[in-house]
Amino acid sequence: MVEVDEQILSVERLRELLPTEGFTNTFLKVTDRLNDVARKFIAYAPFVIVATKASGGLIDVSPKGDPAGFVEVYDDKTLIIPDRLGNHRVDGFHNLLEDPNIALLFIVPGHGDTLRVAGKARIVRDVEINKRHAINGKEPLLALVIEVEEVFMHCSKSLIRSRLWHQDHWPERKSAPTLAEWVLATVDREQTLNEVQDDHTADEGARLY
Repeated sequence: MVEVDEQILSVERLRELLPTEGFTNTFLKVTDRLNDVARKFIAYAPFVIVATKASGGLIDVSPKGDPAGFVEVYDDKTLIIPDRLGNHRVDGFHNLLEDPNIALLFIVPGHGDTLRVAGKARIVRDVEINKRHAINGKEPLLALVIEVEEVFMHCSKSLIRSRLWHQDHWPERKSAPTLAEWVLATVDREQTLNEVQDDHTADEGARLY
């Protein structure tokens, strides 16, 4: 276990170190519905991070992406996210069957601010929803219908500090580890790195929709 000077164990101590004074807007900016600003942000977002929790307490965070606006704002209290082809682990779906609580983080490329949404989710199969979310003639099999309970925008400090949108600070693509390298490190299989990478590249080309 990591040795530390102090572990924070109470809200009182937390607020002693991080007081609320001077941050009025931070606590007043939360709403329980999708206003016009939230709707517009979601319409520009091609990427959302989805967090769910298993009954045992383990958290899963999953990225979802499609053309901008792929998350449907059905009304001011409801979002719909189509489920695209993936790896069939469906960790998030398993979690939602145990605990419907869900949190979303919408990201717009090049934009500093993010939009946070929390609520309850249902896994559904619906003909009309599937038709509305078809791409290249291919419909999703399932979708998430989310009852919105909390919405607010998050400031840009984290993206400014990370310089996420500054291409001159991006690493060389080939220098970062790949999924193929992860598979070779964790799965006992008689394939070379190039063979595993070829499998993944073929999957990306054939199973987007």
